[in-house]
Amino acid sequence: MSQDSIKKIQRVKPPYSFEAYAHVVSPLAEEEGGGFLITFPDLPGCMSDGESEEGAVANGRDAFESWISARVDAGKAIPEPAYRPEAVPSASGRFVTRLPKSIHAKLAERAKAEGVSLNALVLAYIAEGLGRKDAHV
Repeated sequence: MSQDSIKKIQRVKPPYSFEAYAHVVSPLAEEEGGGFLITFPDLPGCMSDGESEEGAVANGRDAFESWISARVDAGKAIPEPAYRPEAVPSASGRFVTRLPKSIHAKLAERAKAEGVSLNALVLAYIAEGLGRKDAHV
């Protein structure tokens, strides 16, 4: 690919701050190179990684700005942050649920295979599902 065929996208100021968007930082398995992955449930496809959690967040800031700029360049709307803690004052960040043993076993196996905790895996699935649902609304 020649340099002439690379489109330059101008950086734009995001309508909402990086901090306004929920993000999930989860460890990557050694087979995947190790380190940490950061994803943004409200911004489909926006992700980055880093050798440490801090590195993933720093790289996530760059990915966030690039994602916003590319979205504006393509003429697409920027999703509003769905997570607003002030809108849900009673949310403690903790809930308990019962599930069938078979589902619990499958989740535990998947978490082990991915090299993450069960909580991190379930949180990633929930965040991904909420982001996907919000993208279609």
